[in-house]
Amino acid sequence: MPSHQDKVWIRLWKENSMDLRERVVGWRKQNAITRIEKPSRLQRARRLGYKAKQGIVVVRMRVGTGGMRKQRPTGGRRPKHLGVTRIKADDNMKTVADRRVLERYPNMKLLGSYFIYKDGKHYWFEVILADPDHPRIAQDREITNRFSHTA
Repeated sequence: MPSHQDKVWIRLWKENSMDLRERVVGWRKQNAITRIEKPSRLQRARRLGYKAKQGIVVVRMRVGTGGMRKQRPTGGRRPKHLGVTRIKADDNMKTVADRRVLERYPNMKLLGSYFIYKDGKHYWFEVILADPDHPRIAQDREITNRFSHTA
């Protein structure tokens, strides 16, 4: 059941609100992986384990939508046997975003991620990471228990 805040965010996205579009203009100019101070969808982030404390990092990840189809083979084949049309990518965009962020931050553990925005070229996700070696995180039983379930 989506919360009130989630419903508002979804409504802004579906109505293509001016406020959200202006934000995205700035996001397009930033790097694909951008560390941010606080999450855009705070309640969603809290459900995934976000807390405003040292050792927890929020990253906005931009994933391009191209290159998902298999390339058409150059040799001669019967069109039915080209093997192009019904082949889909193994990973969805969210999984791609998680993997790329974890490559950039190898010492962090993934708490979770969620969708923010999508346009014709890109998807944006916010990914929540925690540093398991940070003293504040190591003391927090709630977060350390999440590591054992997700790993």
